[in-house]
Formats: sequence, C-alpha cells, structure tokens
Amino acid sequence: MQKPISQKELRKIYKNTTVHLLDIRLENEYQNNHIPASINIPFEQLPHHLQSFSKDDMIVCICNHGKERSQKAAALLSDNGFINTYYLLGGVTGWLAEKTNAKPSYSLREIVLYFLKLGYAGFGGPVALVGYMHRDLVEKNKWISEEEYKEGLALAQLAPGPLAAQLGIYLGFVHYGIIGATLCGLAFVIPSFIMVVLIGIAYKMYGGLPWMQAVFYGVGAAVIGIIAMSSYKLTTKSVSKFNLDAIKKNWLLWLFYLIAAAITIVTQKEEILLFVGAGLLYMIIKAPPKWMRNSSPINSIFILNIGFWNYDTSTLGKIAIFFTKAGAFVFGSGLAIVPFLHGGVVTENHWLTEAQFVDAVAVAMITPGPVVITVGFIGYLVAGFTGASVAALATFLPCYLFTVIPAPYFKKIAKNTSIKAFVDGITAAVIGALVGAVVIIAIRSIVDIPTALIAVATVLALIYVKKIQEPYIILIAAIIGLILKSFV
Repeated sequence: MQKPISQKELRKIYKNTTVHLLDIRLENEYQNNHIPASINIPFEQLPHHLQSFSKDDMIVCICNHGKERSQKAAALLSDNGFINTYYLLGGVTGWLAEKTNAKPSYSLREIVLYFLKLGYAGFGGPVALVGYMHRDLVEKNKWISEEEYKEGLALAQLAPGPLAAQLGIYLGFVHYGIIGATLCGLAFVIPSFIMVVLIGIAYKMYGGLPWMQAVFYGVGAAVIGIIAMSSYKLTTKSVSKFNLDAIKKNWLLWLFYLIAAAITIVTQKEEILLFVGAGLLYMIIKAPPKWMRNSSPINSIFILNIGFWNYDTSTLGKIAIFFTKAGAFVFGSGLAIVPFLHGGVVTENHWLTEAQFVDAVAVAMITPGPVVITVGFIGYLVAGFTGASVAALATFLPCYLFTVIPAPYFKKIAKNTSIKAFVDGITAAVIGALVGAVVIIAIRSIVDIPTALIAVATVLALIYVKKIQEPYIILIAAIIGLILKSFV
C-alpha cells in the first residue's frame, strides 16, 4: 500500500537507509529542477522499468506538488508487489522551498573539525582526498548533496591552484559562506603545514632524510592502491557505473573521460582547455542555452641553530612572487605543480639541489593533507619558518580567492540546465584526468615486485577489510619499506 511521506521524515530516513527517489515527471520538467540523487522515469514509462527495483526496496515517488501523478505511481508500484512505496508530500516544489529555508544538518564546528581531521590524517594526494570528501560528506554524513559536490569539483578544476584545497574551501562555503570557506581551508592546511615545518627542522638538523626514502618506498606503493580505489569510486559516481546500459547512456561522458585520461598520461599535466571544451561540447549537445538554440552553434638558541628565523628580505620577496605565480597560474592537482616548482626552485633560483627537491616531493607524499603543502617544506629550507609561512600563504591565497569569489554566482547559475550539462562534461574530463594522474604516479612509484605487491595488497585490503582506515595502511606500508630497505 502506498503511503505519504513528508520532507522531514524522508530527510531523517535518508541519512541511515538506502532510498530510491523516483521522479515520475516528464524529462523536461525533471531537467528544469529536481531533488539531488533522484532518478527520472516518467510515469508512462514506469511499467517498463519495474525490474529495476527489488520488491523490498524503499521507493519514494515524486512529482511537482505530491498530488495525483506521484500517488498514481506509488499505487502502481504497490499493486505490483512493492511493499515500501511512498509518495512525497509537497513534491519537488515543497522539497526545494523547505531546503532553501532549512538550516544545514551539521554545524560549522562539525565541518571544520572534519577538515582538521582530514588535514592530519588524509593521505594519498588530491585524488584520494577528493574521494574521502565524497565518501564522508556526501555518502556517509549526507551533509553535502551530490550536485553540490560536483559543482565544487568542477569549480575547483576550472580555477588554478591545488584541487583538494579548493574543493574543501568550496564545500565549507556551501552552507556557511565566507566564514565556512575560510575556517575549513585553514583547518585543512594548517596540520600538514606544521608537519612539513617539523620535518624541515629535522632535515636541517641531520642533513638529509635517508630513512624517509625507505619510508617512501613502501608508502608510495600503498598510495597507488588508495588513489586507485578513490578513482574507481569517483568514476562510478560522476560518470556512470561499469555496466553496458549505463555506459551506452553516458557514452559521451565516457569519451571525455577516456580522452582526458589519455592526454594526462601522455603529457603528464592537466589541460584546462580540455576540461572547458568537454563542458561546452556536452552543454551544446545535451542542453544548449536559449540564445544558442536561436543561432548557429559556434574556468630561542635551538631555534636559531636550526635556521628557524634565518632569512633575508629580498629572498622573502622572491619567494612571495614565485609561489604566488605557482598558486595563481598552475591548474589541476598537486601533480601539475611539481614541474613548475622544479623549474623555479632548482633551475631558475637555485634554492635547492636536485636531491633536496626530490626529498621535498617525498615529504609531500608521506604527509597527509594537500600535496602542495610541500611548498612549506621548500620555503623552510630556503628561509626558515618565515619562508615557509610566506610560501604557503602565497600558494594558497590565490586559490582561496579564486574559489570564494565566484562561488555564490556559480551556485546560483548551476541550477540552469545548460550549466548542469557544462558541469557534467567538465566533471567527466576531470575524473578522467585524475585517473591519468594515478597512472603517472603508479609508473613512478611501482619500481619493482615488492612495491607492486604492496599496491595490490592495499587495494585488496580496502575492498575486503571494510573497517580498515587509510592511515593504518600507510603506517604498515612505511614499516614494510623500512624493513625491506634495511635488510634487503
């Protein structure tokens, strides 16, 4: 028997139960506005799709106002043996109106503490970090909707700077504006900044990090397994599932995905024009804007001894200028910024030797949080704590501004069907490029049979040992690396 369900009841159940939100309106109505995570099967086609659901699934039928159409659909399902069938009171109109006026289901303190934890325990680089955000904020806690996450990911990729940090800033902005973006950004970056400064102190004290190379030997391989799993999950969520029907339906998104992956692997960098082009092409094909439809088709002592305060003003100025350029003009993930940093830090300014730069990259990979935080380590080696602070601020301030300034407008225009198609196209290319980055990192990190075995074991652990956390995998891999390098 079909039953009514209110928005409040559904939101409460949705947090802990798998619910199929079935929008039975016509496709053009659905495209104009709909509830995130709902699927569209027009009422006339519903009898042909009953096999898509199990008899004990919880199904909520949705129309514009929760009246005749959704009640008929719920009755049809009930008559066919679906025992947990509901229709949504108020429909899409009531849901969206309530959502506009409702307070977020989480506090500012909760999301700031989440990003603080991610900053000190989030290993794996940008691919893994954006995957953690999706898993925790979208899937698990349901604080952020799928659409809001996709909008943030697209905006983060369109704007220059570190991908994971920008996405974190945007997700903080979604319900708490500038203060949310600012606090989440700081909470995400500060833990790993403190860590790289402490490693920089140890580096200056002991003149090198031979143990770190042993750690990286194991950690680098485990990271491949972690980010490979994150890439898989992002693909199934943002492009489609790996089945023939879904791939046929979203073939164009898969094409963008594969092209972006291939170009990233070949060029070893992310191409911003590719992302924009994918978004524009998908928009033109799927939902061209009105103006385009009417015309032809054409983003202390001890401290002194370890160099804590050693710097000169001219060097700080150079650091500020160089790292501002790095933050303002390099697009994509942490992978993309490494060649730029190498050219300026080693070749142009001669601040570090080649070996020191390699150690800096190792620091980036074995510390949690955004990979780009290695700029703090580099800055410390060049000009002490002040240099680390200037380098980090210069790198992250542009990406903060490039995120919070367009965020209010991006969120509003993202409701437009043409913009949604644009975002879908960009997202497919973005995820493809991230998969390409996984391949590049794997080529550099999987250097022999032991590292290959560590990577495979990581993937298997993540699949079959459900409660294991990534930091524990990283710790085990680091110990294995130290043992292998010490006794082999």
